[in-house]
Amino acid sequence: MRSLAGQVFLLQLLVVALLVAAALVALVVQARRDSMADAEHRTLATAQTFAHAPGIVEALKSPDPTAVLQPDAEAARKAAGVDAIIVYTLDGVTLTHSDPSQIGKHVIGPYGQAADGRAFTSTFHGSLGLSVVSAVPVRAPDGSVVAVVAVPVTVEKVRHSMNQQLPYLFGGAAGALVIAAGGAALVSRRLRRQTHGLGPAEMTRMYEHHDAVLHAVREGVLILDCDGRLVLANDEARRLLDLPANAEQRHVDGLGLEPDIVALLVSDRSATDEVYLAGDRLLAINKRPTAPHGTAGCVVTLRDTTELRALSGRAEGARERLRLLYDAGIRVGTTLDVTRTAEELAEVAVPRFADVTTVELLDPVLHGEESSDETTQLRRIAVAGLDKSHLLHPVGELIPVGDAHPIATAMATNRTVLVKDLRTLKDWRAQEPERTRRIVDHGIHSLLVVPLRARGVVLGMAMFWRTGASPPFDDEDVSFAEELGTRAAVCIDNARRYTREHAMAVTLQHSLLPQGLPEQSALEVASRYLPAQAGVGGDWFDVIPLSGTRVALVVGDVVGHGLHAAATMGRLRTAVHNFSGLDMPPEELLGRLDELVAQIDADEGHEQVITGATCQYAVYDPTSGHLVIATAGHPGPALVHPDGTVDFPPVPVSTPLGLGAGLPFECTDLTLPEGSRLVLYTDGLVVDADRDLDAGLAALRAALTGPDRTPEATCEAVMDAMLPARPKDDIALLVARVRRLDPARIAEWQVPCDAAAVSAVRSACTDRLAQWGLEGISFTAELVLSELITNAIRYGGDPITVRLIHDRTLIHEVCDGSSTSPRLRRANVTDEGGRGLFLVAQLTERWGTRYTPTGKVIWAEQSLRGGASPGAEDLGEMLLEQWDDTVL
Repeated sequence: MRSLAGQVFLLQLLVVALLVAAALVALVVQARRDSMADAEHRTLATAQTFAHAPGIVEALKSPDPTAVLQPDAEAARKAAGVDAIIVYTLDGVTLTHSDPSQIGKHVIGPYGQAADGRAFTSTFHGSLGLSVVSAVPVRAPDGSVVAVVAVPVTVEKVRHSMNQQLPYLFGGAAGALVIAAGGAALVSRRLRRQTHGLGPAEMTRMYEHHDAVLHAVREGVLILDCDGRLVLANDEARRLLDLPANAEQRHVDGLGLEPDIVALLVSDRSATDEVYLAGDRLLAINKRPTAPHGTAGCVVTLRDTTELRALSGRAEGARERLRLLYDAGIRVGTTLDVTRTAEELAEVAVPRFADVTTVELLDPVLHGEESSDETTQLRRIAVAGLDKSHLLHPVGELIPVGDAHPIATAMATNRTVLVKDLRTLKDWRAQEPERTRRIVDHGIHSLLVVPLRARGVVLGMAMFWRTGASPPFDDEDVSFAEELGTRAAVCIDNARRYTREHAMAVTLQHSLLPQGLPEQSALEVASRYLPAQAGVGGDWFDVIPLSGTRVALVVGDVVGHGLHAAATMGRLRTAVHNFSGLDMPPEELLGRLDELVAQIDADEGHEQVITGATCQYAVYDPTSGHLVIATAGHPGPALVHPDGTVDFPPVPVSTPLGLGAGLPFECTDLTLPEGSRLVLYTDGLVVDADRDLDAGLAALRAALTGPDRTPEATCEAVMDAMLPARPKDDIALLVARVRRLDPARIAEWQVPCDAAAVSAVRSACTDRLAQWGLEGISFTAELVLSELITNAIRYGGDPITVRLIHDRTLIHEVCDGSSTSPRLRRANVTDEGGRGLFLVAQLTERWGTRYTPTGKVIWAEQSLRGGASPGAEDLGEMLLEQWDDTVL
C-alpha cells in the first residue's frame, strides 16, 4: 500500500464500494417507496374493479346481497392479494368482509367522500401496522351511489413481496463490487508495473530528479531506443553535442554528430570512458544498455575532459612518482649490503623514471668507512638499463672526474645537476670526446646527477639518463630524483654502518676464537666455525689441555649477534679457561660460569641482558677412556661408534647460564671406546627456520652415520649435509676422535704412609724411566717425585698413590686422602725446610693440584726436551741462589 499503484487500487476499491452501497440504499428506499405506491394502486384498482364489476348493482338489490357478493369478494381478494374487499351500504352496514363475523355490522369510517361519489385512497395505522385503504363508490345505472367498496391492505404485506427480491438485488451488488474490484486490481497492477512500485513521495522525487538530470546535472545524458532514435537529451548533452531543439525522436545519424560518435551510439557494445573529439572538445563517453531495467535501448553519459586532460596527466605523473617512491621504499635496502643496495636503486629507477641509471660510491663507503672531504675517487657500483656495449664506465671501475664533468660540479656544489641536453656540455665533450660522442650517438640526451647524502655526508652519486623519445628531465624530475636519492642514501649509509660493524665483529670474533688447536695426545680434533649471514654471533668452541693428559672440550653459544654477543663470548671463553686451569669438575665449572653470567647482567643494568647463553663442557681422560660431560641449556653431543653407528647420549637437562634459578648442574659419566668420535655443536647446526630440533638431529645422525672418517672429513660431511643456504645463526662444530694411552706408558705404585718407603719408590721410578729410555732425566724425576711423596706423607693422609705417565711430558702424580692443598712459598734463610714445592716448580714446566672425591692429586709435568732438566751441579747452584751472601 506504500506504492502509488496500491494507493490507487485502494482508492478505486473504496469508490466502488461507496457506489455499490449508495445504489443499495437507493434501491431499498426506492423499493419502500414503490411498495407504498403499489399498495395504493393495488387497493384502488381492486376497489374500482370490484365496484364496477357487472352484476354488483343487481346483487345489492337482491334479497340477500351478502350471499351473492361474499364469494365473489373473497375470490377477488385472494386474486388481488389484499387484506379484504368490504362492501358497505350507504348507511354503513357491512355486506362483505374477509372476517365473516364483521358482516352485518355497522361501521363508521371515512367513507363520506365515497358515499358522495368520490373515490379516495388513504393511509392509516391500524392494529396490523401501517395500512392503505381505497374506497370507491358503486353507482347505479342512473348514476346514483348505491354502495361503497373499500379495499384495505397492510404495507408490510406488500413489502414482503418486495423483500423476496432483495437477495437478488444484493447478489447483483456483490457481483458488481467483485467485477469493479477486479478491474481496479488490473488497473493497479498495470500502474504498479509502469511506476515500479513507487509511492507518491518517490514519484515526486523521481520527477524532481528527472528535472535535475535534464537541467541541472553538468554531465550530458542521452537515452536512445533500440532503433538508435534519441528519446531524451538533457541540457548538458545538448550543449556538448550542439544538438538541435527538435532532436528528440530523431535518429542519431541525422543530428550532425561526428561519425565515430554515431558509430558508437548505434552499436550494441558498451563503452567506459572512451574519449572522442566533438568539435573542439574531448568527450569521455560511457554507454550502457537499459535492459533489463527498462525498455530496450541504451543510456549514454558525456563528460567534458578538455580542461581536465592536462591536469589529469600531471596528476597521473604525480601518482606514478608516488608509486615509484613507495616501491623504492620496499625494494631498496632489503639487505645490509652496500653493493646490493646500490643495485636496487638502479633497478627501481629503470625504466619508470630513467632509461639508464648508474650509481657511483666513494671508495671508503664500500669498506664501511666514513667518507671525507679529501676523498673524491668514485667507483661505479651499479648500472641498469644498458647492454654490454659499455658506453659508460663498467661496474667496478673508478670514474675519472674531470673539472668539466657533471659529477665534479655536483660534488663541488653539493647540489643536483640537471643537464637537459648533453650536446650543450661542450667542456665535458672536449675533455672526453670519444666517450661523450658514443653516448650522444647512442641517443642519450638528458642527464641528472644527484648527490647521495645521508646524515650530512656525501656517499656518492646517482646518475639518471634518458634516451631516444623519452622527454628530457625537468625541474619536477629534479625534486623527485633528490627524494629518491635521499631515501636510497639512508639505506646505503645503513649498509655502510652495518658493514663496518660487521667487519669489527668478525675481527673481534676471530680474534677471540682459538687460532689453532693445542697439541695433545688424547684426542684427534677438527673444528668448524661459520658466522651467520646476518652477522657475527656468540658461538665458540675450545680444546683445553688439562693435567694428567686429560683434555677439556667446550662448546658455547651466546644468544644474539653483533659486537655485544662477540665481546660476551670472549669474556665467557676467558672465564672457562681460567676455571678449567683450577681443574674444577664440569658441573662445578658451569656453576661458576652461571654466577659470572648473572654478574655480567647485573653490572650492565639489564640493558643488554645475555640470558640465554648456553655451554657444554666435557673432560676426557685417555688413561681410562672416561668422559665427564655437563650441559647448561645446550644440545647434547653425538657419539659416533667405531662401527659407524650414531648415538645421542642422554645428558641431564639444565637451564641456560644466567637465569638465576640457582639450580645445580649435573654431569654424565661415559666410557668411550677407542676410535669413537665425539661431536659437539651449537644449535645453529640443527635448527633453522625450516627445520625443528628433531628433524635437525635426524639429519645430523644421517650425516654422521657411515664408515670411519677422520675428524676433518667428518666436519666436511656434516657441513655439506647440514649447512643451510643462508644461515641465520652461527654454527660451531667440534669433532674429536678419542684415543687411549698405552698402559705400558703408565706406572702406578701404592705408597705406605712412611718416610722410609720413599727410597723404594724412587728406585722403582728409576727402573721405569730406564725402560722408557728416559735415563737423562731420571735424577730430576727422582728429586721431584721424592719431594711430592714426602709432602704427601708429612701433610696428607692414606691412601697415597704415585703415578708416572709418559706422554709428551713426564707427568708426576701423587694422590693422597687429604683435601688440604699445598702452596708455594719462599723459605727464610733460617728455615730448615719449606723449599720442596719451590724445587718442584723450578724443575718442572708446571705443577698444580686437583681434587678428587676421596682427596687430592698433586701433579707436575717435566719436559722431555733435551737440556730441559738440570744436572746435579746446576741444581746446587739453584739452591745456593736462595741464600743471600751478605747474610751468610
